[in-house]
Amino acid sequence: MPAYVISDVTVRDEEALQTYRSRAAASIARYGGRYLVRGGQVQTLEGDWHPGPLIVVEFPDIERARRWYASAEYAAALEVRDAALSRHLILVEGMAP
Repeated sequence: MPAYVISDVTVRDEEALQTYRSRAAASIARYGGRYLVRGGQVQTLEGDWHPGPLIVVEFPDIERARRWYASAEYAAALEVRDAALSRHLILVEGMAP
């Protein structure tokens, strides 16, 4: 079953964000992930949630997503994360097609 990493982002520094994005993207690809959403317009339809830019990454399964998050490759992106952005990040298991 696929798994999804969903991030609600607040950008702190555009230059650091570009470094984070390139490092994160390379690590995501290495673990079989692919971006489904990477920013774009967000419209609140119900409730009090007003997220910033959203990022949705699909992985082939939840274990691969967990390995990516704990990987040395992603750790390189995390070195600049706090300068680049703040966020809420969740991992959710998807449904079988």
